[in-house]
Amino acid sequence: QVQVTEAGGGSVQAGGSLRLSCIVSPYIYGSSCMAWFRQGPGQEREGVAGIDTGGETWYADSVKGRFTISQFSQDSAKNTVYLYMNVTQPEDSAIYYCAATGPPACYSRRAGDMKHWGQGTQVIVSS
Repeated sequence: QVQVTEAGGGSVQAGGSLRLSCIVSPYIYGSSCMAWFRQGPGQEREGVAGIDTGGETWYADSVKGRFTISQFSQDSAKNTVYLYMNVTQPEDSAIYYCAATGPPACYSRRAGDMKHWGQGTQVIVSS
């Protein structure tokens, strides 16, 4: 049973920074690619950023240049993924979800292609 757990949400003023973290365990083939999604009130869940086992990343246009995704994998027991949110904007306010999937969906930005989800963490950016 793959478990995904997020942490690090909170409130920040526009222009500030936040770091979200996510632990996926175990780190296996079917959960080897990680991504962050977000969902605002009344909105669909959208892909924000993703990373594969080789460190290849993708970003939504709306966060490119402001957010950075990275990961740390010590062994097959777990993988930790971070989302560094810089120069935050009120439009970044949402519930952020960490998700895991495996090939061939590693670069998918569709929520339906993710296999495992965390419970979500709230981010509020005030103007």
